[in-house]
Amino acid sequence: MDVYALLLSRLQFAFTIAFHIIFPSFTIGLASYLAVLEGLWLASGNPVFKTLYLFWLKVFALSFGMGVVTGVVMSYELGSNWSVFSVQVSPVIGPLLAFEVLTAFFLEASFLGIMLFGWRKVGRGLHFAATLLVAIGTLISAFWIISANSWMQSPAGFAHTPAGGLIATDWMAVIFSPSFPARLGHMTLAAYLTTALVVGAASAWRLLHDPDEAASATALRMAIGMLAIVAPLQLIAGDVSGKAVRHLQPAKLAAIEAFWETRAHQPFHILAWPDPKAETNRWELSIPGLGSWITAGDAGAEVTGLKAFAPEDRPPIAIVFYAFRVMVGLGLAMIGLGGWGAWLALRGGPERSRAFLWATVAMGPTGFVSVIAGWIVAEVGRQPYVIYGVLRTADAVSPVGAGQVSASLIGFLAVYATIFNVGVLYILRLIAEGPTEAHEEPPPLAPGARP
Repeated sequence: MDVYALLLSRLQFAFTIAFHIIFPSFTIGLASYLAVLEGLWLASGNPVFKTLYLFWLKVFALSFGMGVVTGVVMSYELGSNWSVFSVQVSPVIGPLLAFEVLTAFFLEASFLGIMLFGWRKVGRGLHFAATLLVAIGTLISAFWIISANSWMQSPAGFAHTPAGGLIATDWMAVIFSPSFPARLGHMTLAAYLTTALVVGAASAWRLLHDPDEAASATALRMAIGMLAIVAPLQLIAGDVSGKAVRHLQPAKLAAIEAFWETRAHQPFHILAWPDPKAETNRWELSIPGLGSWITAGDAGAEVTGLKAFAPEDRPPIAIVFYAFRVMVGLGLAMIGLGGWGAWLALRGGPERSRAFLWATVAMGPTGFVSVIAGWIVAEVGRQPYVIYGVLRTADAVSPVGAGQVSASLIGFLAVYATIFNVGVLYILRLIAEGPTEAHEEPPPLAPGARP
């Protein structure tokens, strides 16, 4: 095994998955938002909801397309860079990914065309049904992808074959692995928060220039409502997921909190400088006893430290420690923004507070940053295993040289830096233009329906 090829393969996959997760984390929430907008328009007849729907539909189409392309790239990488993993684990992971295609991608692809191009060609009920089915499809897709990844985090329901591979012995245990429920809820809420922050930022930007823009004011209030409700729920979901990590991946938890000694009354390190060679933190800003309470629900609970694991079995500590704090810090900021906006809504209108509008614009990208930080915690914290406790990452890489991986990595960097950055900039430009009054004719009424 070429250690440089391993490092480059990990960097390449990390780069492509970080780029890819930007789009699903946005489109999952945006698809549901579009379904809500169309439903509100059909129920109330308010043209503002129609205007918002047609505007965000264009953003959704571009984001969905880029998400599909970046996802396909990762599928090829599993064969080119991680062929040993693919050979050994495909009897378990392969069907889960196939289920995602059959139950989610086919559903999305089938009804996306009606959603995008059937506005004046089908009845309102059918068009709304298409929007709902696309939204449901994105959630089903998240279900299977998180199921596959959660199995890699907490494998269950499998056995080793004589040839050295893995095979499923209990599909229900594979699909609903121990870490799956909490992680699915955590990711779904993250997607809704990401969408709410983008919609809020785009609306706030428009209101800074025109405080009387009705569509942007409505979208801003909807985003505030989502933040005010979902951000605190995300804190709870994250706590549940973290407590599961203590039992399922104790080395990851120790890295997240920079715990070195196994002890009760662990402190909570707000900030620290972990030193893996010295097996200690060079300096700490800590709250005594709070670490055990946060991670185990009891200040007197004993929590395993990193010294309980051999050095070669420990994840990269500094990366996991600081990525987790970025995620949590931004989550607390989202709770604060949602609370601030709700307070302003009760007192007359958030669209009139320029300080709040600027804060909302600044918070627009934080959902993406938080999602990427969370996935860094999940994936880097799982190291040195690609399947926790079963298959090491070093044993899963393809038998290729560093030169070959370098060439493909440079190629990916060049392509992503041009095509996809242009796409992202176009989406941002489209968002900056804001919703305008919709001039499209509404879908025709079904035969016999009341106008």
